[in-house]
Amino acid sequence: QVQLVESGGGLVQPGGSLRLSCAASGTFFSIEAMGWYRQAPGKQRELVAAFTRGGITNYADSVKGRFIISRDNAKNTVYLQMNSLKPEDTAVYYCNADVKMRWGTQANSYWGQGTQVTVSS
Repeated sequence: QVQLVESGGGLVQPGGSLRLSCAASGTFFSIEAMGWYRQAPGKQRELVAAFTRGGITNYADSVKGRFIISRDNAKNTVYLQMNSLKPEDTAVYYCNADVKMRWGTQANSYWGQGTQVTVSS
C-alpha cells in the first residue's frame, strides 16, 4: 500500500508564504506522476501544480508566477512553495500520486489526507 503524508499547511496573512511537503511511503515500483490539488468550500477539487507522467510541470493559471513545485526523487517527496498568497488560495490542499506497484502494471492513483491552508488577515 502507498501512503502520502502531507505537511506544512497553516494560517498565513495575505502576501505571505507557505511550503507544503508530501512524502510517499510504502513498497512500490515507481511514481509516474505527483502533484498538488486543492478544494475550497463549495467548489470542486482542482489542479494546483503537478509533475506529469511525461515529466512536464503543469500549473493552474491562478498560481503561475506565485507557486513553485519541486521534488526530491530520492525521498519520493514533492514540495509546493506558495508565495504571495491570496485569500482565494484558502483551501484544503491534497497531494496526489500515480504509482506503479510492479513493473508492467497500470499505475493507481493515491491521495493524501489533505492539509488546510488559510490565507487571512
